[in-house]
Amino acid sequence: MLLSNDYEQNIQYIHDYLAIDKSFDLIQLDLHYAGRKMALYLVDGLAKDDILHYLMRFLAELKEEDLATNAFEKLMKRYIPYVEVDEEKDLKKGADSVLAGSSLLIVEGLKKAIVIDARTYPVRGPEEPDLERVVRGARDGYVETIVFNTALTRRKIRDRSLRMVYTSIGRRSKTDVCLCYIEDIADSEKVEELKKHLESIDTDGIPMAEKTVEEFLSGKMWNPYPTIRYTERPDTAAEHLYEGHIIVIIDGSPSVMITPASFWQHLQHAEEYRQKPTIGVYLRLVRFLAVFASIFLIPLYYLLSTQTGLLPEELSFVGPRDPGTIPLFFQFMIAEIGIDVLRMAAIHTPTTLATALGLVSAIIIGQIAVDVGLFSTEVVLYLAAAVMGTFATPSYELSLANRLARIFLLVAVALFGVKGFIIGSTLFILYLTQLKTFYLGYFWPFIPFEPKSFWNIFIRQPKPYNHTRPAYLNPKDPDK
Repeated sequence: MLLSNDYEQNIQYIHDYLAIDKSFDLIQLDLHYAGRKMALYLVDGLAKDDILHYLMRFLAELKEEDLATNAFEKLMKRYIPYVEVDEEKDLKKGADSVLAGSSLLIVEGLKKAIVIDARTYPVRGPEEPDLERVVRGARDGYVETIVFNTALTRRKIRDRSLRMVYTSIGRRSKTDVCLCYIEDIADSEKVEELKKHLESIDTDGIPMAEKTVEEFLSGKMWNPYPTIRYTERPDTAAEHLYEGHIIVIIDGSPSVMITPASFWQHLQHAEEYRQKPTIGVYLRLVRFLAVFASIFLIPLYYLLSTQTGLLPEELSFVGPRDPGTIPLFFQFMIAEIGIDVLRMAAIHTPTTLATALGLVSAIIIGQIAVDVGLFSTEVVLYLAAAVMGTFATPSYELSLANRLARIFLLVAVALFGVKGFIIGSTLFILYLTQLKTFYLGYFWPFIPFEPKSFWNIFIRQPKPYNHTRPAYLNPKDPDK
């Protein structure tokens, strides 16, 4: 509905649309300045009181003749001295901007409303993310406010072609979303494709922020493997922007989405680039080994323990000396479920009690389970090694998916032995190779194979020698 010449009709529409009388935090201030009636709408707690008081002082000093002619232009350009001021002809859009935190000023005799973006949100300070800690490096991290996050990104990238494209998602929530990319580098087709995907999202709201958006973008709903990478570090996001990736920043989430993201990019960590290249290569190879162990170690150990004829004489020690009172397969399954229960318990346990929970689970439950013969000591050892590999995985989402893959391979080995391990591993790799991350191969550059990029995946190149951007991103400027 467009603003009309009838001032009372305008304020009555917004009053009814916002249901001012039914919510204590929605405020309508009836004002009278320069001989004109005015109405100011805002949400208590989302508006900067000091800014609005300052603007009201300016308006209170106006005389009737000051707004006799060109009232709207004078208010916009002279009498409301604020940086973020905009006009709005649609009453519904103006009311929606109030719900988003802006303040709306309706003036008698004007067919345009004034939107004053003097909003503020409860926010914590930028802190180093728990999941992406580094020994040396920046300690700032994204927070839950989109404006803060765009500012942190802009601080890292002072390129004039850095684009921050705003949109909103959710019929009811109208959540702020920002599409961030470097126009001179990012592939225009991928940017437009992602825009279309975001605009096509049709839902009431996205209270779970980036995770809800991922479910709309990923395509395969039941695929456990993440095709979008998350980061809470501005420097990591900036590095990916320079490569040609597209970042999605969502209000209410401290994690930004990096698209597209292959399987191997989920295994990279900022610590590798905060150390000397030699150390970075070593850390990356150790991490790959740990991730490999988190998937294949337990199924392989179970296979060799149940079919000892596969072992050479030198490895005859592999296998449980005391198999325990229950079959080895069920020992592993119970232990896997127990680890997940412990992980969930740790999430819901206050920080002050987390150490006590670890002692109870490790000493009392684990040790007594071995002493009574429920578990063999080797099961505890190899499961601990696999869990360490899980925790060494930089991407939390990838570590959970790898855990499901480990259980799948364990079941395949228990059912079919050697054939189960070979066929299960083959199906696992084939499944990853057929996945797509925004129409790009998830296993690139392994499949399709690209020798130079594949080498760079495993060997962290020194910056002076790394002159090219990933080819699968199709960057406009391939040279760094």
